[in-house]
This record gives sequence, C-alpha cells and structure tokens, in this order.
Amino acid sequence: DLIGFARTLNPLGDHHDYLSSNVFAQAEALAFGKTEEQVRAEGTPEAVVPHRVMEGNRPTNTLLCDILTPRLLGTLVALYEHSVFTQGVIWDIDSFDQWGVELGKQLAQRIIPELTAESEPELIHDSSTNALIRRYRSMKTGS
Repeated sequence: DLIGFARTLNPLGDHHDYLSSNVFAQAEALAFGKTEEQVRAEGTPEAVVPHRVMEGNRPTNTLLCDILTPRLLGTLVALYEHSVFTQGVIWDIDSFDQWGVELGKQLAQRIIPELTAESEPELIHDSSTNALIRRYRSMKTGS
C-alpha cells in the first residue's frame, strides 16, 4: 500500500511534488518492473544486471488523500486494523493475540519508572533501548 497526500502540511518549495512523484513512480515500478533487456539497453555492467531486473506484476493500492488530518489518520488506522482482522479470519488465526505484544507490555513496566525518574537512573537494557531512553529523557527536559 502506498499512501500519498495532494496537499502538504509543511510547504517547502516543490519538495512535496518530488515526494508525490516517488509515490506514483513506486506504484509504476511495482506494476511494470524492468526487463533484463531494458536493463542491458541502459548500459548497465553485466555483473549488476540481475540486481536491476524487476519482475513487475506486483499489485499495489495507492491511496491518494487530500491532506493528513487527525480524522484521516484515525481512518487509516481503522482500515489497517480491519485488514489485519479480516486476514486473521480468512487464515483462522487470532491476529490480535500476540505473545510479542504481551512481552512488550511487560518490558514497558520496567521502562516507565526510568522515563519518569527525577535523575537519570542506571539503565540495564541493550544499548539501543538505553540510547532511546536517554534521548527521550533529554528531549523531554530540553537538555
């Protein structure tokens, strides 16, 4: 699924047109791809040719919306939640009974006090999680 917006919330020259052109071009690339002959005709070095061939025939949905609003964002979330539910029904699985989500909730209970502590607590997570917690605390306090 590709989602684009006709109007931007942050006008910056013709930047939005460039972003929009990439949405449309990606849909075209997935639909039609590029053949080996086309790649060779571009003068691509032979060793790279297999990597530049794109099969095509990859169906996509392109949602072109007017402008991002809170209501539209909620609508998109509901759309994808419904899609996940429908796929679960078709495949006879409970898409929302996920052990990984449960583990995340358990780990969050350890992180909440670290986010709200007055002074920086000793962090004993992996380096990525520690860095995110430190960055969050720094951004939250503006320091």
